[in-house]
Amino acid sequence: MLLVTWDSVLVGVSLIVAFIAAFTALDTAGRAAVSRGWAARLWLLFGGMAMGIGIWAMHFIGMLAMMMPMHYDRNLTILSLLAACLACMLAFAQTQRGSRFRRRHWLSGSLMLGTGIVVMHYTGMLALRLSPAPHWRPLLVALSVAIAYLASAAAIWLAFHLRQGEKHLFIMRALGALVMGFAVAGMHYTGMAAAQFDRHSMMMTQGISSQGLAVWVTLIALSILGFTLLVSMLDAQLRAARLALRLNQANQELHQLAMHDNLTALPNRVMLEQRLDAALGEAGQGFALMYMDLDGFKAVNDTWGHVVGDRLLIAVADRLRRQLSDEGMLLARLGGDEFVVLAPGNESRHAVALAQRLVDAIDATFELDRYLLRVSLSVGIALYPQHGSSKQELMFNADSAMYHTKYSGRNGWCLFEAAMSASAQHQLALANDLWQALERQEMRLFYQPKFRSSGAELIGFEALLRWQHPTRGLLMPDVFLPRAEKTGQIIALGNWVINEACRQLKQWHRDGHAHWTVSVNLSALQFHQRDLLETVRQALSRHQLAGKSLTLEITETIAMRDPQFSRQRISELQKIQVSVAIDNFGIGYANLLHLKHLDASELKIDRSFINSLRADSEDATVVSAMLALAQTLNLRMVAEGVETEEQQRLLTRLGFDALQGYLLGKPTPAERIVDYTAA
Repeated sequence: MLLVTWDSVLVGVSLIVAFIAAFTALDTAGRAAVSRGWAARLWLLFGGMAMGIGIWAMHFIGMLAMMMPMHYDRNLTILSLLAACLACMLAFAQTQRGSRFRRRHWLSGSLMLGTGIVVMHYTGMLALRLSPAPHWRPLLVALSVAIAYLASAAAIWLAFHLRQGEKHLFIMRALGALVMGFAVAGMHYTGMAAAQFDRHSMMMTQGISSQGLAVWVTLIALSILGFTLLVSMLDAQLRAARLALRLNQANQELHQLAMHDNLTALPNRVMLEQRLDAALGEAGQGFALMYMDLDGFKAVNDTWGHVVGDRLLIAVADRLRRQLSDEGMLLARLGGDEFVVLAPGNESRHAVALAQRLVDAIDATFELDRYLLRVSLSVGIALYPQHGSSKQELMFNADSAMYHTKYSGRNGWCLFEAAMSASAQHQLALANDLWQALERQEMRLFYQPKFRSSGAELIGFEALLRWQHPTRGLLMPDVFLPRAEKTGQIIALGNWVINEACRQLKQWHRDGHAHWTVSVNLSALQFHQRDLLETVRQALSRHQLAGKSLTLEITETIAMRDPQFSRQRISELQKIQVSVAIDNFGIGYANLLHLKHLDASELKIDRSFINSLRADSEDATVVSAMLALAQTLNLRMVAEGVETEEQQRLLTRLGFDALQGYLLGKPTPAERIVDYTAA
C-alpha cells in the first residue's frame, strides 16, 4: 500500500474553511429567520450555496493536502459540488418551517444534509483519475457515514436554535460553527482514511490538474464565504438601523401619547405641568395662566350623545388654537371640557385681551353637519408671580377665577382676586365633606307625594335627596350632586337612595299602606353602572318588597343617549318587575315613536309644559297629542309641577294618570308623611 503524507498547512486551511462555512450557514439561517417572503428564500439560497461550496472546498483542500500529484474528473467534481449545495439548501430550509422545533423537520433535514455530504465526499473521491482505484475499508467508510449524519443532525439543531434572539448570539454561533467544522472535517478525514492506495497506483493525465488548484479553491471558497458574511453583516446593520429608527418612532409616539390628549391632540396635564415647572424655574419671567371651561357642553353631550360632544371638543380646540399666535403659548386640555392656556408675560391688559379673543372665538355657532351648536367659554386668569408662587397655587387660583366667571353669568373672563380664593375654598371644603357624608349619616330622603289625577287618592312618593350638612344646614341636590357626578360619588349616593327608599316603603307597608309605591331618580352614571341590576335586586330582597313597588326614573336625554343600551337595561329591570319612568319628557329630542321601543312603563311630562299650560294654549294641544299616543302605547302619564287648581282640573280632564306638585304636596321628611294619611 502507498504511504500517504499530509501537508499540515493545507489541513489547517481546510479546517478554517470548514469553520467559516459552518459560521456562514448559521448566520444566514438567522438572516432567513428574520426575513419574510422572497428575502427569506434568497437567504436560504445564498446560505445553502455558501455552505455547500464551503464543505466542498474543505473536502478538496483536504484531498489536496495529500502529498501526491492528482487529476480530477471534471464532471464528477462539478457533480460533487452541486450535491453539496443542493443538500445544504434543502436541509436548512427545514430550519425555517415554523417557530417551534419539530423532530420530523430535524430528522428530514439531518437526512438530507448527511446524504449530501456523503454523496459529495465519495463522488469527489471517485473523481480521482487514479489507476488502479483505491481500496476501501468498510468499517471506516461506515464510520465516516455515521459521522456525516451525526454532524448533520448537530448542524440542523444548531441552525434552528441559533437563528435569533439568544443572548451573546455571536459567541454562541462561533462555538456552534467550531463544533460543526470539526464534525464535518472529522467525517472527511475519516473517509480519506478509509481509502487505501496501491503503491503502484498511476495518476492519469486527463482531467483537472492539482497544480495551483489548492490556492484557487481556497481563494474562491473564502471569497464566496466572505462575501456572504459581509452581505449578512450589512443586512444585520441595516436591520439594526431600521430597528433603531422604528424604536425612535415608537418612542416619539409614546411621548406623543404620554404628553398629548388622544381626542384633540393638544398637550395634556402632564405636559402642562412640565411647562409650568420650566416657566417657574426661569427667574424674573412672568406668565399668565388661564383656566377655561365650556358653558353648556354637558347639555350638548346629554342631548346629542358623546360622538357629537367629542366632535364639538375637537372644533373648540381648533378655534382656540387659531387664536394663539405666539409660539411661546401653550394650549392644553385637562380632560372633559376643561382647557388651559399658558402665555408668556404677566401684564393684565395683554392677558385680558387674549381671554376676550378666546371667549369671542367660542361664542360663534358651531356647524357640525346637520347640527348647529352653541356653547360659550368661562375663563379664569391668574398671573405669576402676582397671584401665586407655585403651580398648585396658580392652578387653584385660575380655577377659582373661572368659577367666579360662571357664577357671574358665564361667557366671559375674570382676573383672579383674593376674595375668589375664599369662595373656591368653600367649594373645595364642600367637596371634601361630601366624601364623608354617607359615613356620618348626613344624607336624608324627602318624599313628594303622587296622587291619582283626581287628587283624592295617594298612590306613592318620589324620593328626593337632601344633605343635612352639620354647619351649612339643609342643602339641595343642585348644590352637591354636580360635584358628586364629576367625582363618581354619585354611584355610592344613588345606591344608598335605592336602599333607603325601599326600607322606608317597607315600613309604610307594615303601617297598612301596602298599595303605596316609591320612585327613585337615577343619574346617567347609575343607569350605566354594571351592577345596577344586582343593587336593585338586593335592596328589594333585603326589605322583602315586590319589584312592582319600585319605579326608577331616568331623564329623556339619558334614555336617548344610547337607545340600544337603554332598551336592554330597561328590559333587564322589567324582568324583576321594576318599572322605569322617563322623566322630563318633552324637552329633549326624543319622541313617542322612539320611546315605544324602550318598553318604559311611565312618562313624566316636564314642568315647563305644565307651568304654561292653559286650556286654550298650544301646549295643551301638544300635551293632548302626547296623551293619545301614550295611551296607544300603554304608557302611564304623570304630570309634575302642578301648582294651581286650574292646572289640576285641566290635567285631570286631559286624562293624566297621576299628578304631583306643590299644590298637592311638597317634598316632606318620612316622619311627616302621616299628615297626608290623616288628611
